[in-house]
Amino acid sequence: MNRIEKRLQQVQEKGEKAFITYITAGLPDMEGCAELIKAQEEAGLDVLELGIPFSDPVADGPVIQAASYKSIQQGTNLRKVFDMVAKLREDGCELPIVFMMYFNTVLHYGIEAFATKCAEAGVDGVIIPDLPYEEQEQVQVILDKTENAPLLLQLITPISKQRIPMLVEKARGFVYCISSMGVTGQFADFHRDVLAYLQEVKKESKVPVMMGFGIRTAKDVLPMKDTIDGCIVGSHFIKLLEASNYDLEKAKEYISTFKKELNA
Repeated sequence: MNRIEKRLQQVQEKGEKAFITYITAGLPDMEGCAELIKAQEEAGLDVLELGIPFSDPVADGPVIQAASYKSIQQGTNLRKVFDMVAKLREDGCELPIVFMMYFNTVLHYGIEAFATKCAEAGVDGVIIPDLPYEEQEQVQVILDKTENAPLLLQLITPISKQRIPMLVEKARGFVYCISSMGVTGQFADFHRDVLAYLQEVKKESKVPVMMGFGIRTAKDVLPMKDTIDGCIVGSHFIKLLEASNYDLEKAKEYISTFKKELNA
């Protein structure tokens, strides 16, 4: 059982919903990013999605695209992110960390080398939005044979209805349910059948069901609260961080307030 599974089991045992944020690795800089991760752990965050900057982030809207571009301009790369995560683990950070990244970055690094480095650094999960389920085998085989390798987490969309049983059959950690068609940051413009789709995923899934894309406050997910096991905030959190000049107290306040309202 890795950190993701352990944390989500603890959350469910308390009868609570999990809260996950997305941040772009390397912002405001590498040192500041590490401090931000520590602050989020202190605030009670359950899982962190750490976006690995990429030049063509096709699943992301303008907020995350801009953050990714800025991070690349500052020299962020996968090697530096691995070093940062490894140092966080050395410092005692136990927050589950998931890399959100594109397949070209994994391929360029080398799939076997990537799996080994994730295990060494302490990366708990990987989401690869541009790698379809049918093409995941080459990655999954290597992860399966690498001790302490991260979990390959599944993305599910509102039009995945016929594919849901296949997508969740061997899922571990959690499944990431995209709430709308399109890119990130669409401000609660959820798919018209989002509740029925989430209920279908929940019925089939043996692992927690998380909802993401377009969420700003706990109120946004209130209609889905009885179905989902937690939710993910990305673009809105990045905008909050930028507006506050990456104020750690503001970040902690947002997380603690969201968690409190989510579990009210």
